[in-house]
Amino acid sequence: VQLQASGGGLVQAGDSLRLSCVASGRTFRSYIMGWFRQAPGKEREFVASIRWSDYITSYVDSVKGRFTISRDNAKNTVYLQMNSLKPEDAAVYYCAATYPGTNWPYWGQGTLVTVSS
Repeated sequence: VQLQASGGGLVQAGDSLRLSCVASGRTFRSYIMGWFRQAPGKEREFVASIRWSDYITSYVDSVKGRFTISRDNAKNTVYLQMNSLKPEDAAVYYCAATYPGTNWPYWGQGTLVTVSS
């Protein structure tokens, strides 16, 4: 499984940004796709996930109502729409994939999100 993330950049507080993650190498019907982030000096944290089979999503509390994870089957792509960005959202964002019985074994390279106040 290969994951390719993109879409990071420098934005101002309150702005929006959309991250993309293109997956390749396998079929993903049983997979869960997720986004994680890691800010300088902090541990990597879970941000959001979506089940490939039934669209069920999950979010960390700090982004609920502001971030939306979605996917496009035809493009094997997962998106993270980030609205009302805050300086504390600044981090390197990673997409990842997991399937039943595993703990996020697949990771893409990170994409940097910088939010100025």
